Amino acid sequence: MKLLKLVPDDTNIKFLKWRIPFFAVSLLLIAASWALVLTKGLNYGVDFAGGLEVRATFTQTQEAPIAQLRSDVGALGYGDPVVQRFGKDNQVSIRVRLPDEVAADKEAAQVAANQIVGSLKDKYPDFRLDGNDNVSGKVSGEFRKDAVLALIAAMLAVAMYIWLRFEWQFGVGGLFALFHDVSLTLGMFALFQMEFSLQIIAAILAIIGYSLNDTIVVYDRIRENLKKFRKMPLPELLDLSVNETLARTVMTSLTLLVALVPLLLVGPASLFGLVAAITLGIFVGTYSSIYMAAPLLIWLGMTGDSFVPDETAVDRQEKIARGEA
Repeated sequence: MKLLKLVPDDTNIKFLKWRIPFFAVSLLLIAASWALVLTKGLNYGVDFAGGLEVRATFTQTQEAPIAQLRSDVGALGYGDPVVQRFGKDNQVSIRVRLPDEVAADKEAAQVAANQIVGSLKDKYPDFRLDGNDNVSGKVSGEFRKDAVLALIAAMLAVAMYIWLRFEWQFGVGGLFALFHDVSLTLGMFALFQMEFSLQIIAAILAIIGYSLNDTIVVYDRIRENLKKFRKMPLPELLDLSVNETLARTVMTSLTLLVALVPLLLVGPASLFGLVAAITLGIFVGTYSSIYMAAPLLIWLGMTGDSFVPDETAVDRQEKIARGEA
């Protein structure tokens, strides 16, 4: 029985031929992502923004009255609420900022939640409470700080690991590829204003792990080929290395997508942001391993002699004794 091969053994795609335009597009996407984050901001969940979140379903209505809910909750004196669809058209998430002294007091926060829920139940007979959460402003600030530190620490640890295992050029290339992946993920959340919560931080850390794994596989093959083909031009050697690992990359990505796409399409709304982030991460992580991590080695001065050990005095004497020098 002939085995199925998604990538033929003789595949020879000239990836590095288009490295400059692809790299330019990547830089533009990174800049656009951070511009969106700084201008539109991230739609923080209660974990990061603090306050009270009420999740509800209107059981006898096809579409929740978003505008009317915003007006009704705002009239209770808790400022301008954030009311968004959460899953289906008749499901909503209502978030309000609570004063710090209220948010810090569980009983006072519960009184506020009961007031909001009671008011909506009185006005909408088909209102069904699905859950509510409360996070104080101080705790949410600590969450944001810890999340940022976790992402920075993860990327720096990855860069240090690659640096120690290979050469410093590999460490810089791997770090830039991770920065690219994280930036595009943040840009997607800023563009579509999907809720950014602790779940998404977990998704970004998973993206870092996947991208690192793919980059390490490519870098390991590049290192092997640098030792075998010292006179081969570096762009050709990088193309050879990427093509040799392409079958493994495609198989890994497709295997993950088989599990993620059904969750993305028909999975629970509470997991949509997490699954969307990881799905995007698979594509950008694979892309960055080829068009970010590999081309940077050329621009950082990697050569065919990078993994040739320095000749010692003893080696020199042995070559003279053998008549090789």
